[in-house]
Amino acid sequence: MKASIVGASGYGGGELLRLLLQHPQVEVHQCTSERFVGKPVTRLHPNLRKRTNLKFCSIQDLAAVDLIFTALPHTRCMQKFAGFSSLADRMIDLSADFRLKDTDAYRKWYGVDHTRPDVLKEFVYGNVELHREEMKQAKYISGAGCNATATILPLWPLFKQGVVDTTQPAIAEAKCGSSEGGNSASEASHHPERSGCVRSYRPTGHRHIAEMEQELGHPIHFSATSIEMVRGILVTAHLFVNDGITEKDIWKTYRQVYGQEPFIRIVKERQGIYRYPEPKILVGSNYCDIGFELDGTRLVVISAIDNLMKGAAGQAVHAMNVMCGFEETQGLEFAGLHPI
Repeated sequence: MKASIVGASGYGGGELLRLLLQHPQVEVHQCTSERFVGKPVTRLHPNLRKRTNLKFCSIQDLAAVDLIFTALPHTRCMQKFAGFSSLADRMIDLSADFRLKDTDAYRKWYGVDHTRPDVLKEFVYGNVELHREEMKQAKYISGAGCNATATILPLWPLFKQGVVDTTQPAIAEAKCGSSEGGNSASEASHHPERSGCVRSYRPTGHRHIAEMEQELGHPIHFSATSIEMVRGILVTAHLFVNDGITEKDIWKTYRQVYGQEPFIRIVKERQGIYRYPEPKILVGSNYCDIGFELDGTRLVVISAIDNLMKGAAGQAVHAMNVMCGFEETQGLEFAGLHPI
């Protein structure tokens, strides 16, 4: 199958290229970057030296392929949707342009009017664990946000199985690596400012809340904190469970919902330094690790992902595998490194 990547110069696009180059079912046909047309992709993604001779091309030079991945800044894909959809029958968009089903939500959370409301309902939201059957029939898939993914996946089974007391608030806080901000330099990413930081950059009003509430069907109070880490997200969520719910019930819930999922691991051990999820050991892998502790009716849920993998490119490849009928784990077998 031939696939092209639109917007391949960023961190997400580069990670997607790395994964597709090793995928047994995919031939990467073209990679676009308007700033770096004609330059080798290895100029920006040096880890791919001797893996590819591809050079960046312009969007104007794209040829027809079987599937297009788009990894452009927000609003760009919706503006160019007609052109992209004319070149490929299938599309997976890593931006936020088609994640929400409600046009009013786009206006509220992104401050823009959606330019293609007519196709919003044709996009399937990108968490495979929630929308696998829909993806098998889909032409278009929208990748889910990284913070949203790290929050939705650990909480969804609890809401789905009626474990959570929905009269009580659900609160989540994410500690986030710097690659979430993309590869464009800013004052906040300047090394003297970023190094050693524990910076509360979005205590309220994070855009990914819209996705969380859409998928979970419940209000989420979410905060995000930048820490000195390049890749990774650690979410700690606080919920209240219904009376009578025990730790055994929580185990049963996760096993029932996620027992057969290839990229979900329940991490809750009695001994060792990795008793709970830890982003460090997930770097380069597509796993979401989930742990929990029950204290009376208060449930603390912990999850970890690599934001560029399970939160972006790895999730997109997983969705592609389901969409195209490939083995779900193809191209995503890397288990992470330890120590690192």
